[in-house]
Amino acid sequence: MTDVSQKKENVKMHLKDLRLDLKKMHLAVTEEFLLPQPNEIKTLIYKMDKLLKAIESK
Repeated sequence: MTDVSQKKENVKMHLKDLRLDLKKMHLAVTEEFLLPQPNEIKTLIYKMDKLLKAIESK
């Protein structure tokens, strides 16, 4: 696998993971009226930072 295709796969993996987490959080807020816990938000921010680093890496 080339470096570019590996990077693309990493970005896809990070996006799928974030999407799943955000979907769960959205359902909790809209259906159960539960706000996310601070540690859940911190985890998402960490994952977004990780995604940004994967995108910016050369």
